[in-house]
Amino acid sequence: MDDGRRDWLRGALLTGAAAACPGLLSGCATADPDRRRFPDASELPLERRIAQMLLIGFRAMDLTDDDPVARDLRQYGIGGVILFDYDAVLKCYQRDIASPEQLSALTASLRDDSSLPLFVAIDQEGGRVSRLKESYGFPPTVSARSLGRGNDLAATRRHAGETAATLRAAGINVNFAPVVDLDVNPDNPVIGRFERSFSADPAVVVAHAREVVLAHDRRGVATCLKHFPGHGSSSADSHFGLVDVSDTWSETELEPYRVLIDEGNCRMVMTAHIYNRRLDPVYPATLSQATVTGLLRERLGFDGVVVSDDLQMGAIRQNYPFETAIEKAILAGVDVLDICNESVYEPDVAPRTIELVARLTRQGVISEARIDRSYRRIMKLKRALANPPA
Repeated sequence: MDDGRRDWLRGALLTGAAAACPGLLSGCATADPDRRRFPDASELPLERRIAQMLLIGFRAMDLTDDDPVARDLRQYGIGGVILFDYDAVLKCYQRDIASPEQLSALTASLRDDSSLPLFVAIDQEGGRVSRLKESYGFPPTVSARSLGRGNDLAATRRHAGETAATLRAAGINVNFAPVVDLDVNPDNPVIGRFERSFSADPAVVVAHAREVVLAHDRRGVATCLKHFPGHGSSSADSHFGLVDVSDTWSETELEPYRVLIDEGNCRMVMTAHIYNRRLDPVYPATLSQATVTGLLRERLGFDGVVVSDDLQMGAIRQNYPFETAIEKAILAGVDVLDICNESVYEPDVAPRTIELVARLTRQGVISEARIDRSYRRIMKLKRALANPPA
């Protein structure tokens, strides 16, 4: 373990210890200075704990009081936001991102409006899936496939470090990368077509994904392995409808998750909206308790943050009412509900979702203990991000 990563983990542990024993770091008579920033679940009303489970997309180049996301942060206390450069509904660029200076100012405003530490997330995989483009003044990137084919871990380490440094400078602390799907179907319209996978060989995927995770760790940016339990064998795109991989998926697609989780090199996992009757005969992965809790948590032993893929994507929106999707995702074991407002735009989605989940909890459909488990996982990761390596 390198010194920077060791210091980061030590800082997270000490901060956690201070929460358990106020005054540990600064004298027993002094209250934990982080207590207000990272309150225990028992210290927040139900709606505020639920709000921490939301990651919301928005439209704003600079933040004003009239922006719905400003209301969501100030009034409801949502836990995170996700940034895009392209607005798929309006079919135009410059949705949230125009330049490094503009983006840094925007993320600073978002954090200022949040009473608790905020996830500021982006998909900056490299290559064709990059929101921070060279044309906006950001450094160029390369695709995962090109790095995997070169199979030079030093090159991957360098490119990942440059990406993480760019994100850190822009005020972004979560990167929804690396993709650890296996490139088993080069004609896959959402993975293979966009060169998002390192390789069809799980050992190559693990080696390069590990470098991406560690490079981001060194700069205090969380990574997210995706798309669980494997999207690489699909022949359709879950953005547009439900994808069935029952006849193409194999257990080998779990290998990157298994290895990286066992190593301790997995911060977050994103679920896929794929249906696999061999894992769950009824629900796609994001809504499947057998897949998220049974497979990912219990069999593979992951107890970090699980985030859904965008719950407004066609695979979910065309097949499940929004209320059903939210309920089933939480019951499945998802901690962070990703609602990108990209394929559709619903400025009231945050308060509507908080109200829905609070009602389901008070009715006993979702237990309050289930909400608290997600809240604690989220806060644990936010504590670690608040104590990055020097």
